[in-house]
Amino acid sequence: MRSRNRGLTMLEVVAVMGIVAILVAVGVPSYKYVTSHNRIAAEINGLLGDLQYAREEAIKEGQTVSVCVSNNGTSCLGSTAWRNGWVVFSDVNGNGVLNAGDTVLRIQSTFSSTDTFNASNNVSSITFNREGFANLTATGTLITLQPSPTANDATRCLSISMVGMMTVQTYGGTCL
Repeated sequence: MRSRNRGLTMLEVVAVMGIVAILVAVGVPSYKYVTSHNRIAAEINGLLGDLQYAREEAIKEGQTVSVCVSNNGTSCLGSTAWRNGWVVFSDVNGNGVLNAGDTVLRIQSTFSSTDTFNASNNVSSITFNREGFANLTATGTLITLQPSPTANDATRCLSISMVGMMTVQTYGGTCL
């Protein structure tokens, strides 16, 4: 009567290790792509959501509401680098600066990533009036979020018009 040998041969172990190595080599770049794109989507959607919230609050409350670049949630930086974070506040005098009488509505902290998140036209704050219009030039502004390391297929642009319309665009060499 033959006894059964249990276990794996060395050839079987090497074959499984080879298959696993191939799967890892194919999967890791895809994983990096997915995580980078998800991070970018979350960052741009965070700003878009807070800007839409600010516009809705301005219309609902009938007063100006501003969003400005802030790294501490208590003052505006005057910077166009939105990756430093921002604060949404009820802007009593409509100057786009967080003053003593203004009420803070939301705070976004500084991004931990090294992505760049800059606005065109030197826009460091956006103020919405009681009708929902933004205090921008007729051309509006464009806030571009570019991942680090640079990848044009992951770059996103947030376009904000003077009438308060906001859209996220995929970078195709340029954003409009």
